[in-house]
Amino acid sequence: MHVERLKLYCDLIETQSFTKAAQLNEVSQSAVSQAVSALEQFFGARMLERSKNHVRLTPAGEVLFDYSKRLVQSFEKLHNQLQEAGGTVAGKVRLATTCSIGLHILPPFLKKFRKLHPAVSVQLEYSHAGQVYSAVLRGTADVGMVAYPSRDARLEIVPVRKDPLVLICSPHHPLARTEPVRFKTLKGQAFVQLQRDLPTRKGVDKILEDHGASVVTALELDNLELVKRAVAIGAGVAIVPLTTVKRERANRTLAALRLEGGDYFRPLALLYLKGQVLGPALERLISVLKQPV
Repeated sequence: MHVERLKLYCDLIETQSFTKAAQLNEVSQSAVSQAVSALEQFFGARMLERSKNHVRLTPAGEVLFDYSKRLVQSFEKLHNQLQEAGGTVAGKVRLATTCSIGLHILPPFLKKFRKLHPAVSVQLEYSHAGQVYSAVLRGTADVGMVAYPSRDARLEIVPVRKDPLVLICSPHHPLARTEPVRFKTLKGQAFVQLQRDLPTRKGVDKILEDHGASVVTALELDNLELVKRAVAIGAGVAIVPLTTVKRERANRTLAALRLEGGDYFRPLALLYLKGQVLGPALERLISVLKQPV
């Protein structure tokens, strides 16, 4: 019995997708199907009930999944300990995050990590924050990085840094000549916002509410890159992380202004499963991500 087959089986159950299980293991979908068939033949029992959009375990399949998960985890722990004993750090780490963090926060850290550990491949997956949590909980990502982390009893949440927030506007906007920007001057201003269910939008709304700034939402968009473009053409103003507008600020296509009353941040954190076996590669990556730039 091959451990690789058991891992394919576990990944299939956790992702509920032959395609995703194949992608995680860099094999074809037919290889996943063949692995399941081989397990069914070996044990003489049907493991799965297949439908168009769902993979359901039979009673025998549930038993196999429970034992297979433990065997795969034990094998991974053995592999990691052998790596440690040999003084090598290699393999692949799957990191899930949002577009803004992946584009504007991670690059210098990943550059440093690759220099330190060239034999480790970091596989990045961009998605909305809710999908980052799901990927970590399903096991399709080894670690996630999100803003405004939410508590979950199944996850370890590790704060790593604070991302400064600023108000951005067109260089020709009247507010571009006032710094720090007073909250009372934002009353009635047209705001370009992220969608309401996104964590950074909720954080910005709380800042505005705490300071009694009643603004007019002119646009709601699903990512910060679109927010920046809308502000640059004069659709309104926005509050965004400073790291996302460094290039535009340098090119003077956007004005980035401090807000009155102190410093405002969006907290960033890493998340991974509680009780997860952290291999040498993942441990080293987490260590680098916790360091100053």
